[in-house]
Amino acid sequence: MAENKSLTGLSDDEAKEFHGIFVQSMTAFFGIVVVAHILVWAWRPWL
Repeated sequence: MAENKSLTGLSDDEAKEFHGIFVQSMTAFFGIVVVAHILVWAWRPWL
């Protein structure tokens, strides 16, 4: 019996692992972006 694969070729467990890493990376990226905006705002407010 063949294992079900998605269009990407990942198994369900592999997809969940990838999703977890992706969410962590995206959260870190947005955290850095927020800090950068706060620092620039403190340096030169644009509003």
